[in-house]
Amino acid sequence: MGKVILLSGSPRMKSNTVEALNICAEAIKENSIDTEVISLKGLKIESCMACNGCVGTGNCVLGDGLETVIDKIKEADGFIPAAPVYFGTARGDIMSALQRIGKVSKGNGKFLSWMVGGPIAVARRAGQTLTLQEMAMFFLINDMIIVGSDYWNTIFALAEETVTDDAEGVATIQKFGENVANLIKKIKD
Repeated sequence: MGKVILLSGSPRMKSNTVEALNICAEAIKENSIDTEVISLKGLKIESCMACNGCVGTGNCVLGDGLETVIDKIKEADGFIPAAPVYFGTARGDIMSALQRIGKVSKGNGKFLSWMVGGPIAVARRAGQTLTLQEMAMFFLINDMIIVGSDYWNTIFALAEETVTDDAEGVATIQKFGENVANLIKKIKD
C-alpha cells in the first residue's frame, strides 16, 4: 500500500481547502492508498533563503515546523498541495513551503522524483487556473508526475464550509484522487 500526503495552505479554521483535500483523500483511500491531510494553519512558513543548509543534512534549517511535513513527504508515494485563492494566485506560505520542499529534495537524493500528484485550487470566482499553473511548476522542476482529472482541479467556494455546494468541483476532485491512487498502484506493481 502506498501513501499520499495532502497539504493545505489555508489559514482558516473551517477551511474549504482542507475540506477539498478531505474529499480527495477519501477518493484515494477508497482505492486502497493511505492518506494524511496536513495543514499549514498556525505555522509561520518562511521563504527559502537558498542558503544550502539543507544540502546533505536531510532537512531545512529554518526550524518553523516545515521539517516535520518534509519528513512525511519523504516517506510518501504521492503529494497533493492545495491553495485557497484570495488575490488571484496561491497564498505565499504554500508557495514558500513548496519552494523549500523542492530545495530540500534536490539537496538530499531528489526524493520527490517520480512522486505522483498535482495541485488543487479553491476560490470564490477567479484565479484558480493561474494558481494551478503556479503550483504545477513545483511538480515539473522536481521530476514529479502530474495527474489529471476530467476538468481542472478546482472548487468554487466563498463562505466557510461551502465547498460541497460545487458538485462539479467535488466530482472533479474525486476523479483526480482516484487517478492518483490508480497511478501509484500501477507504478508500485
